[in-house]
Amino acid sequence: MKNNYASPEDLRWKCYKCNIFLSVGPATLIYMGNKIKAQLPVCPQCGFVFISEELALGKMAEVEQILEDK
Repeated sequence: MKNNYASPEDLRWKCYKCNIFLSVGPATLIYMGNKIKAQLPVCPQCGFVFISEELALGKMAEVEQILEDK
């Protein structure tokens, strides 16, 4: 798993449920039956995955368009 999409700013966030700072960890994203593995900010206790607005509107939007055009 080589895709690291966590920025230092993302790790300043805390999980609302656990009140623990997020750390970089593995996450599996599923879209239209395709699994994409990436390193993202996650809560080490409950596994909540944080996706920043920048990532959602940038790289993820590009991948979404590519998959829909298939």
